Amino acid sequence: MSEAKKTTNHKEIQEWAEQHGGVPSIIKGTESDGSGEGVLRIHFPEKSDSNGSFEEVSWDEFFEEFDHSKLALLHDPNGNFNKLVSRD
Repeated sequence: MSEAKKTTNHKEIQEWAEQHGGVPSIIKGTESDGSGEGVLRIHFPEKSDSNGSFEEVSWDEFFEEFDHSKLALLHDPNGNFNKLVSRD
């Protein structure tokens, strides 16, 4: 793995995810009552055995919750490694 990069840039995140086959998702069953969408993930359906655990959402929904929760994406620019982390 090359060195991980941290970003909050929506365009960069979307382009990276789509380039690697990722889609914006939430983990099913993590939705809360009125305080947010649920636990966000960039999911890779072609490389996962747990597709039933994820619900795809639009990029607009993903980034609304991403910004609301003050998250950043830590990712490998050349691979699929990624983790949503605090911006701080």
